[in-house]
Amino acid sequence: MDRAPLWLLYLNVLIIATCGLVYELVAGTLASYLLGDSVTQFSLVIGVYLSALGVGAWLSQYIETRLARAFIEIELALALIGGFSTPLMFVAFPYLDWFHLLLFGSVILIGILVGLELPLLMRILKEHLDFNELISRVLAFDYLGALFASLLFPILLVPRLGLTRTAILFGLLNAAVGLWGTYLLRPLLSSKGLEGLRGRAMLVIGLLVIGFIKADSLTTLAEENTLGGKIVYADSSPYQRIAVTQGDRGFQLYLNGHLQFNSVDEYRYHESLVHPLMSVCPDARNVLVLGGGDGLAARELLRYAEIESITLVDLDPAMTRLATQFPPLVSLNQKSLTDPRVHVLNQDAFIWAKEQASQGKPKFDAVVIDFPDPGSYSIGKLYTTFFYQSLRRCLSPGAGVAIQCTSPLVAPQSYWCILHTLRRSGFDVTPYHAAVPTFGVWGFALARANNVDEPNDLAEQSENAKEISAWTLPPRLSVEITGLRFLNDSTMRSLFDLPADQQPQEVSPNRLNDQILVRLYDLEWGGRG
Repeated sequence: MDRAPLWLLYLNVLIIATCGLVYELVAGTLASYLLGDSVTQFSLVIGVYLSALGVGAWLSQYIETRLARAFIEIELALALIGGFSTPLMFVAFPYLDWFHLLLFGSVILIGILVGLELPLLMRILKEHLDFNELISRVLAFDYLGALFASLLFPILLVPRLGLTRTAILFGLLNAAVGLWGTYLLRPLLSSKGLEGLRGRAMLVIGLLVIGFIKADSLTTLAEENTLGGKIVYADSSPYQRIAVTQGDRGFQLYLNGHLQFNSVDEYRYHESLVHPLMSVCPDARNVLVLGGGDGLAARELLRYAEIESITLVDLDPAMTRLATQFPPLVSLNQKSLTDPRVHVLNQDAFIWAKEQASQGKPKFDAVVIDFPDPGSYSIGKLYTTFFYQSLRRCLSPGAGVAIQCTSPLVAPQSYWCILHTLRRSGFDVTPYHAAVPTFGVWGFALARANNVDEPNDLAEQSENAKEISAWTLPPRLSVEITGLRFLNDSTMRSLFDLPADQQPQEVSPNRLNDQILVRLYDLEWGGRG
């Protein structure tokens, strides 16, 4: 031990620290992918994981003999459990009602094992290094490993490897530390059973290598079990997991496991989203699409020869790339994103709208908002008064806005929360809905900017919140485009006839500092069925 280069010892610390944080990040990301509400899931995972670290550190005191061997055994156990945790979770998710217990049970077990690592290693080394130097340098390399993990995870690991391969890769690193420990800590190990220990380390490495090679098959199997169809395309970007399944009659697009459209009936959704807006904005020349990276809303807009420019702002280049390179989707969107009138910007719409508003850039005559449902705070910010007020300053006089607003039948409070938020942001708003077989009754809103600023007085806000009957029907609703599969004049007018079970509800608006909408959405959709 005295002859071992110190940098090798500190390299071990760096590796195990990086592995420990990556397991935490993988668990948090996996929970947000499968269970939604990223803030809640990450908060719970981090809290449980840190508590488990403390439990592991406390338990380390009870390991009194054969410290080196215990350290190696822990590395091998962590390699197996941490490395295969993610594929296990993906496969188990569609089958287990107690998935939460499995998820957080694995987080606790991994946390305890990680919590055992450093105390044991420090106790092993304290007889061979100055204690002050040991403490300061081990902790320094521990924190440096956390920095490496936090940088590598979103920039390189998830986009390039995906969650499954990332977990298995760091399981391999833990196993390599265990195998290398049989040589580095050889003076502290008994000869008895040493070859068996090395053999187990090689076995764990072999299993993980096979898992790494077969990771795509494991992920595909898990997603097909979860999504209920054959996976024909899958990709992981820094922002989301994209999967396309093929059914008997068409294909379906999923983002983070949530269905975005079914090619069989998406035309009902996109015609309802676009054409009522264009009916009341017949002079629109410069149109903005927020979200809609699949190109389907742009397809409907391109039916209007008078539109001169369509600016499409979608966060994820992987999504817009899919819309231009995946043949079934290219055929479905009719090559809309390669049309010379369409200009694609891969930016965060929240930041983009704020910058547009502050810089006084060219105004838009019509806006189509096709964001995913507000199932997480990162998306919920796009449904806040702050965002809508920024958007309002990007509009030309008389401009209109069409927004998808989730289901007014399944999630009525979420739906009316969005409409009240628009009103508080200075819009006159009209609700409407359409029947989309894949989703059921789906809700939309048609909005136009008014000259009334958002009320500042709390009493005035409370009073205005009660005024939910003044939803005005647009004066002009007619279909002037031929070739539509769903809408005609009478059908379009019927979209604005709300049945008794979809009438307005009193709900507070969604603000950036509290995002009540995300909680409402989770309660209504999460408790369904």
